[in-house]
Amino acid sequence: MKKLAFFVFAALFASLTVNAQDFSKIAAKEAKSYKKQGWVVAPGQFPLEYQLARAYQLRSERDNNDYEVYVDGQAQSIGATYDAAKMQALEMAKLQLASKLQTQITTIIDNTVANNQLPKEQAESITKTVAASKTLISQNIGRVLTIVECYRELPKKNKEVLVQIFYNKQKAMAAAKRSIHEQMVKDGLAKEGEELHDRLDKILGY
Repeated sequence: MKKLAFFVFAALFASLTVNAQDFSKIAAKEAKSYKKQGWVVAPGQFPLEYQLARAYQLRSERDNNDYEVYVDGQAQSIGATYDAAKMQALEMAKLQLASKLQTQITTIIDNTVANNQLPKEQAESITKTVAASKTLISQNIGRVLTIVECYRELPKKNKEVLVQIFYNKQKAMAAAKRSIHEQMVKDGLAKEGEELHDRLDKILGY
């Protein structure tokens, strides 16, 4: 029994090692392409190859139910200074992340309607609110993991910064639900919103 457990563990470890090696190869090739375009990392940052490999690893992580553990967002922005460009890029990446959550939630709602688990009228109300809540979702997202961060210098000394951020999927969904509820109140749907919010809790299961 112990020998069997050992071999299972060894096989699993070998599989994870192969995946890590695959990510490293892909990341090395991608980093080469980035560098040709002038992208570099700031002093003190991890090498671009490492950052990209880490991003692939986080994107591939799954929980016990085979759901993704993280949701990500990516953006790039130009500014007169590195810090200004980075700040703007982070905000844009958060908005992209929020947009991904919107799409996923809308898909879940559509599926519940298709399976007759949610009345179409309620689904339309929730979907309308979800579509208007992207900014609130972005604001309600907590501290993100900035996994990829690089920049390149443009003419006139402007800086273009690229970031890729990751956030725990469960926390992201919780933030999204909270934002949708806030949007319902904002839209004057406080009374109806409570019922829709309860429905959303059951639908999303987070």
